[in-house]
Amino acid sequence: MDLRLTGKVALVTGASAGLGRAIATMLAEEGCRLAILARRRHLLEELAATLPASAEPLIVVEDITAAGAAERTRDAVLGHFGRCDILVNNAGGSRPQTDLGPEAVWMESMELNFHAGRRMTHAFIPAMQAQRFGRIVNLTGQDEVHNINAASAPNGAVHIWAKALSRVLGRDGITVNCVPPGRLRSEQIDQRILPTEEARRAWAEKEVPVGYIGEAEDLAVLVAFLCSPRARYITGQVVHVDGGTRRFPH
Repeated sequence: MDLRLTGKVALVTGASAGLGRAIATMLAEEGCRLAILARRRHLLEELAATLPASAEPLIVVEDITAAGAAERTRDAVLGHFGRCDILVNNAGGSRPQTDLGPEAVWMESMELNFHAGRRMTHAFIPAMQAQRFGRIVNLTGQDEVHNINAASAPNGAVHIWAKALSRVLGRDGITVNCVPPGRLRSEQIDQRILPTEEARRAWAEKEVPVGYIGEAEDLAVLVAFLCSPRARYITGQVVHVDGGTRRFPH
């Protein structure tokens, strides 16, 4: 299937590793021109070197929680490409707590996992409205809570905000969707949550109906489709990519 993404301009945040890198790579392979954002320049440069020349990668080194980051990013992308068709809000992180968690962690997690992506989105909406096309995809997290995690509340907030935004922007040709990853092979999972092959295998055998932990590309294919003009009638949705781990029926 031709996703009709050739020439579209996409910004992927948190693109230096893991899910963001896989999404950026797949969008480039589908013909997108790319702005890739993260804090670690050397990893962005390594990614840019692997992308096809047609991607024309623009490296944006930013901490999305910093004051003015959304506006600086908008100006860099629009100044370089003249437009932005796709925004993938991927930067974020889990914050599991062994007790109630300190106030600073809750505040930092809300800033990283909700406000930063919201500000980035709001910065690009006027340009998307002017061109009558836009795709916004937010990488969030599971809503089946097993313990206290400071990322759970902002992830839920993103789902509600994105649903409201989808209703406001639908007639402008802009879709807004959320994709909560399950346990997928990524920097965060491999280094912090399931750091050994034995741990990953044991968790998958117990929790994942398909019997294995997925790869980042298993999520990137969905994101690429949601970013395409072909996904015009899919908006305001939360689509889980978890190998069937989630137990909720809806």
